[in-house]
Amino acid sequence: MHSGDNHPLILKLDVGGIPLDWVHWEYAATAYVNNKIAWEGGGKRIRINGGTNRATGLRSFLEMDTIIAVNDHRGGALMGLVPPLTNRALFQRDGHICLYCGERYRHSDLSRDHVVPTSKGGPDEWENCVTACGPCNRRKGSRSPEKANMKLLAVPYAPNRAEYLILSNRRILGDQQAFLEQFVTKRDRAA
Repeated sequence: MHSGDNHPLILKLDVGGIPLDWVHWEYAATAYVNNKIAWEGGGKRIRINGGTNRATGLRSFLEMDTIIAVNDHRGGALMGLVPPLTNRALFQRDGHICLYCGERYRHSDLSRDHVVPTSKGGPDEWENCVTACGPCNRRKGSRSPEKANMKLLAVPYAPNRAEYLILSNRRILGDQQAFLEQFVTKRDRAA
């Protein structure tokens, strides 16, 4: 149980259990109070403290699950959508590892590399982008990995909605991670 202002994000699902988004506790509290919660699925609860009743001296509180399903049926349509490509999510997808030299780097030392360079018509899409350190990105330049004589260590891919939710939350809880992992696509990334 958590208390205070440092609450984790709540995983919001549609009524069928399809992951939709991360929401703040304020959104979840509103959904609870307005009876919009269809079911709960987490293994943890958080406690939100309210005000103190002057007459009784008792403090109000609301307990919420870390995974909530709301009365919404749009999850199936969202699972097929390609999530937005951001450097943060790209670097997390690749484990903060340069996919040319194989070394792990800090976020600030990484860059987005286009396998087929944009100057050669390559798209700015998940399937054409990999994490690269500055030296490897400069060495490759506007060439393909083959022309630059650089081996690509993994095949780039577009994450599905659940994978993107895992990548986008730095403070994901164990129950949330376990729930989302059942939607993760199994793939061989060896190049």
